Amino acid sequence: MNDDLNLENEFINCTQCPRVCNVNRYSGKLGYCKSDESFNISSICIHKGEEPVISGENGICNVFFSSCNLQCIYCQNYQISQHKLKQIIYKNNLKDIIYEIIKYLESGCQSVGFISPSHHIPQMKMIIKSLMEEGYKPIFVMNTNAYDKVKVIQSLEGLIDIYLPDFKYSDNTLAKEFSDVSNYKDIALDSIKEMYSQKGPQLLFNDSGIATSGIIIRHLVLPGYIENSINAIRLIAQEISTDVHLSLMSQYSPTINVCNHPFLQRKLTTEEYEIVVEEIEKLGFENGWIQELESSGIYLPDFSVSEPFAN
Repeated sequence: MNDDLNLENEFINCTQCPRVCNVNRYSGKLGYCKSDESFNISSICIHKGEEPVISGENGICNVFFSSCNLQCIYCQNYQISQHKLKQIIYKNNLKDIIYEIIKYLESGCQSVGFISPSHHIPQMKMIIKSLMEEGYKPIFVMNTNAYDKVKVIQSLEGLIDIYLPDFKYSDNTLAKEFSDVSNYKDIALDSIKEMYSQKGPQLLFNDSGIATSGIIIRHLVLPGYIENSINAIRLIAQEISTDVHLSLMSQYSPTINVCNHPFLQRKLTTEEYEIVVEEIEKLGFENGWIQELESSGIYLPDFSVSEPFAN
């Protein structure tokens, strides 16, 4: 295994994500994501709260990169995603990262997920290739906010088995207000279209019922912003397909960062969620998942402990 972090060509003028900061991540002058050339991983752990075809009975081994190329004010992972709070455990040592992942694979996990990797794509590729060099070929899942460059997604064909993108906003004004990005809608749609072109509408499964190839588009319904959700679902239907697998999430739970926001300080209501579910049915989506509203209290992580989802 090559334990040398040699990413010079990737990060001298960083254009990994649509921010195109053009900074030298070796120089100490950091771009929007506030990340240098290191791995910058905050947690490697088992998570059993993903879609059933992703988690299975044993859960998925998730690799959480620190910081993010979006700064969503309501992010449930704010302990590691926010620039000022980011926690880094695995910074430089690839062997330690691979050892930790293998520990979970040998305990029964069939999949490895990469959470918010958009600003660390070269590191993600290094982890995938190093695992394969060690003789491991788990199902590789890319869990992304979809603020990704099409060329980057194209470079992942053959490496990523399951794409798990969010499609957060149909309204760029809302995207700017909540996630500090003014061109989210078009960028995300284009990147998801590329994922769909690689995978198509079908999910493939192994004998254990775990998805081995495909795309699942996620959308989190935000309280007070149902029109955004309805229009987001309509865009997916119009621009991609109603055959795609859709995961409509009701798990929004307010964090301390939005405790004074007029809408985001509360949980989603049953009525709000049902309006969006009705729109999905009206548009003809048949593949995917909806959630119970009680899920808002289930999936909140605590990254101050070694197993953030233990509770």
